[in-house]
Amino acid sequence: MYAIVEIAGQQFKVEKDRKIYVHRLPQLEGAEVTFEKVLLIDNEGKVSIGAPVIAGAKVAASVLTHLKGDKVIVFKKKRRKGYKKKNGHRQYLTQIQITGILA
Repeated sequence: MYAIVEIAGQQFKVEKDRKIYVHRLPQLEGAEVTFEKVLLIDNEGKVSIGAPVIAGAKVAASVLTHLKGDKVIVFKKKRRKGYKKKNGHRQYLTQIQITGILA
């Protein structure tokens, strides 16, 4: 059984006991969180599609840890102009574990 759920503006395919990284959530570590924007549920071949979401469906998860992602280098250059700009960026992430899919 899996579901497509929208978390913090992005869509994820989730299954029970799967760990995923999402954009930083305001909940504390160890807290339980539920997501109600479930777009699709597949239960052993029986597919339910929402328009746009499935009414009454929820995905329960627990917050494991807050962390920062890998560094991404942003380098800008304009040739023959002497313009070079180098910046780094690390995204704030939250690791969550899916505890259940409630249809």
